[in-house]
Amino acid sequence: MSDAVKTVRRGKVLEITLDRPPANAFDDATMREMYETFSMFRDDPELVVALVTGAGERIFSAGWDLKAVASGDEPDMVENPEPALFLPEMFDLNKPLVAAINGYAVGGGFELALGCDLMIAADNAQFFLPEMERGFLPDGGVIQMLFRRIPYYVYMDMLLTGARMSAQDAMKWGLVREVVPLAELMPRAREVVDLIAEGAPLALQALKEVTRAFEPLSVEDSFAMTRAAWKGGTELEFYEKTMRSEDFKEGVAAFAEKRKPVFKGR
Repeated sequence: MSDAVKTVRRGKVLEITLDRPPANAFDDATMREMYETFSMFRDDPELVVALVTGAGERIFSAGWDLKAVASGDEPDMVENPEPALFLPEMFDLNKPLVAAINGYAVGGGFELALGCDLMIAADNAQFFLPEMERGFLPDGGVIQMLFRRIPYYVYMDMLLTGARMSAQDAMKWGLVREVVPLAELMPRAREVVDLIAEGAPLALQALKEVTRAFEPLSVEDSFAMTRAAWKGGTELEFYEKTMRSEDFKEGVAAFAEKRKPVFKGR
């Protein structure tokens, strides 16, 4: 392992830092290291939410290490496709992730952020997609997801012209939750993930599960799937567990008793 992906556990929270100078770009080894880290987070019952950021004060991530690709040392993904390793394609990772954008999020770095459920940006952050001038498309999440997140013309402008989106504009278009001074980024991001960590673990996973399942459906079909899940036997595993969980009973009891709930994830 390259040790380019550093982790710190804080109770129910896992902090993940991409640390590969000078630009936190990722090669094949780093990609695999990230995959192993996110898989560990997914599978650890003690962890509820993750905070993802980049090392330093200038670049969240520059995305794919194109110098490594140009050297010929990297595997050819077209000739030798593998199962998905990148965060936006980890469809079985139902735990929430928050991205703390500490600078430029470029290409695949932008896609890494898109794989998270919330973004908090430093005021020096910028998002941009230079792939068009390199001869390819950002197909690790941008062309599949970004047009669903921001207006079509803003999306096309970023891809066609390489236009940069400031942190302030990203908030205007609803892409980031808030913009804070760089010095306040990690303290604020920790406040947000700590708030999320107070939620019931099964319900947190059920939220991502149903959002993904309902996205392509009509409202009518979404309700039909909800009603079917009440009876059991659907693909909504976590949603079904939530309705029959000890945590559901605990949440109701805590409300009635005017106390803070103690969730156990079951």
